[in-house]
Amino acid sequence: MSTDTQDRDTTDGFHLVINALKLNDIDTIFALPGIPITDFLRQAQGEGMKVISFRHEQHAGNAAAAAGFITGKPGICFTVSAPGFLNGLTALANATTNCFPMILISGSSEREIVDLQQGDYEEMDQLAIAKPLCKAAFRVLHAEDIGVGIARAIRSAVSGRPGGVYLDLPAKLFAQVMDAEAGKKSLIKVVDPAPKQIPAPDAVMRAVDLLKNAKKPLVILGKGAAYAQADAEIKAFVEKSGIPYLPMSMAKGLLPDNHNQSASAARSYVLAEADVVMLVGARLNWLLSHGKGKTWGGSSSKDAGKQQFIQVDISPTEADSNVAIAAPVIGDIGSCISAFNQAMGSGWNKPPADWTGAIAERKDKNLTKMAETLAKNPPVMNFHSALNVIRDTVKDNPKAYLVNEGANALDFTRSIVDMYEPRRRLDVGTWGIMGIGMGFAVAAAAVTGEQVIAVEGDSAFGFSGMEVETICRYNLPVCVVVMNNNGIYKGTDVNASGGPEMAPTQFVKNARYDMMMQAFGGVGVVAKNPEELRKALAEAVSSRKPTLINAIIDETAGTESGRITSLNPAMAKKKA
Repeated sequence: MSTDTQDRDTTDGFHLVINALKLNDIDTIFALPGIPITDFLRQAQGEGMKVISFRHEQHAGNAAAAAGFITGKPGICFTVSAPGFLNGLTALANATTNCFPMILISGSSEREIVDLQQGDYEEMDQLAIAKPLCKAAFRVLHAEDIGVGIARAIRSAVSGRPGGVYLDLPAKLFAQVMDAEAGKKSLIKVVDPAPKQIPAPDAVMRAVDLLKNAKKPLVILGKGAAYAQADAEIKAFVEKSGIPYLPMSMAKGLLPDNHNQSASAARSYVLAEADVVMLVGARLNWLLSHGKGKTWGGSSSKDAGKQQFIQVDISPTEADSNVAIAAPVIGDIGSCISAFNQAMGSGWNKPPADWTGAIAERKDKNLTKMAETLAKNPPVMNFHSALNVIRDTVKDNPKAYLVNEGANALDFTRSIVDMYEPRRRLDVGTWGIMGIGMGFAVAAAAVTGEQVIAVEGDSAFGFSGMEVETICRYNLPVCVVVMNNNGIYKGTDVNASGGPEMAPTQFVKNARYDMMMQAFGGVGVVAKNPEELRKALAEAVSSRKPTLINAIIDETAGTESGRITSLNPAMAKKKA
């Protein structure tokens, strides 16, 4: 039922969904139009909601996930049924793994037809498929239950450990009509959707006592700490304690990367040597070698238990997932860190000087070495000489969002480009997947209005590159920098058979990615040296126009699998 024909005394499913979202301060939808949601999206836009329409559902879903991380409110993605739902499901599963609050809402076939498998248009039991891959899943069959469905989805997405939620809305639900006043009363304004969880005082004191007696303490900040938006509390804790800290990738900028307590430039040393490690919104997964092995100063069995761990997390089941946690502190990050700040008191003794001094010495050595590398200007740009320019640009524009994906493009950017503000770095997260780039970039620009710089490997860009049209269509201040070295990892691989076909990891030589942006009315630039790259970046940031810089990188630059070669069986076999 359209807006212009709607009886003033009645309402319909379209408006109930729209009004339920607006009632809960949700004003942006990421979507891809199609049956049965096209009319819904038209009406949502007509009712004043911001509707960002994508070219592929996965990227709309990634945008919703990134919006959730940035804002703390669930990002909303609408898709069509069956294939569209499945495209969005990848983003939903990734959001759940990364603890980003997101709601995937998909149209679907009618239950009576699906259950009898009678062959409806895009027939699929979407709820059953979604359940194992998200935090919660619900279906709404009646218009009077829309308010409850939206409320349950919101609360599920943001309470406790955040994650993805699926909401199934069969096509005929939208056209259902009910009394307008009854419909209004059926909607729910969710009160305190993510209530504080106060840590137990004895748990806090147990952890504080461990830190007091530590000779080589270390704090590791994860993206959960960044998501918590407890920036002031975390800064006060780190500086009051004097403990060196190591930010995980998306926690960079929670404190400025040039902070004197940052141990990023001595990462290997502090992980191997620390005796008490405090995890704040960080998990001991593969990104931290599961808390075991050579990374932590031993082998899988030798030196086991050398470190003692404190884990601050909202989920009690996260403790002991890989190693014994000596002091679990369960609660929301803000409440936990506030409790630590109180428990430390005024007479806190900072870590021994020999520990902080040893870290400072290694930091200085490694930063000096890095500075020398970045200062080089080879005839053809490599990752270092190109990223040195981006490093300077981000330093001059600290509020800009940095989106980053790839193999080498990810690894080098993470270690070279410093961040100065919280939640400004958006990257591949826990799964390390490709394809988040343009969705994350669109979300950051759309929900904040800030400049976005997306550093993409040429392979990673291929997963979502068509969304540059979306960037141009909405005239978003996004500058995409494609590190073009003609292939996956590098462009020099050869066909092992000796045949004429290109190797699986090779791309078309000297591809003109910049012309893709030009095709849709944006600015496309080729940069063959740091000077050209610096000029193009400065113009993009100044103009705020959609821009793609095709940064030509030495095709011999890059290594197989970036810095996770150990996960590549063939490469591991070669090393053995």
